[in-house]
Amino acid sequence: MFPISDENPSESVPYVNYTIIVINALIFLFELTLNQQQLTKFLYEYGIVPARIFFPSFSAKYEFSTSPFTTFFTSMFLHGGWLHIIFNMWALFIFGDNVEDKLGHFKYLIFYLGSGLIAGFIHSAFNYTSTMPSIGASGAIAGVMGAYAVLFPFARIKTLFIFFIFPIIVYIPAFFYIMFWFFLQFFSGTLSLMGAEGSPIAWWAHIGGFLGGILLLFVLKKDVRFPPHRYMHIEY
Repeated sequence: MFPISDENPSESVPYVNYTIIVINALIFLFELTLNQQQLTKFLYEYGIVPARIFFPSFSAKYEFSTSPFTTFFTSMFLHGGWLHIIFNMWALFIFGDNVEDKLGHFKYLIFYLGSGLIAGFIHSAFNYTSTMPSIGASGAIAGVMGAYAVLFPFARIKTLFIFFIFPIIVYIPAFFYIMFWFFLQFFSGTLSLMGAEGSPIAWWAHIGGFLGGILLLFVLKKDVRFPPHRYMHIEY
């Protein structure tokens, strides 16, 4: 289930959203210039490593030049590969412009960074013994998706499905698309707590960012209203 676009034009130019995408892309290009050893050190230095926060003895074994708390900010601008950054930035491109349009440029920046910080804290709390760095903008983007589901529940998301080998385009109301995505995150995150096989995906960062984004939306915008209903249909 891959989102292609949404039928929801914004009324203003999303300068902040574009800037965030460009910054992420530039930092990723910098990552590509590093060799494997340099990249590993870079990600451990600026990604969220929960053990650095909860077990100071772990940090004492290594020469970190940053505070573990600054990584809650820096980690949301790092990515682990081409697919990681492409999927994240595409989702941000689709959903972020409309949320920025509703919040305004400055509030959207606060909202985005706040969602990412909440995502980082929730991930760390649920994975406090982890010594692996958590990186990526997906926690902040989950917050954007949560706000989008509240602000534009019936905006249609043009979605690609692959049924066996046949591509199918489905137009799904944003609320159902995003809530299905959230259910998958919550289900996978719950399995991870029950001792299921480890995954490189920070499920609880997604869950925390999503819920944090909805909370921040109501803090930053008092007059949340629902738009007229639209229907789902399928095209072959």
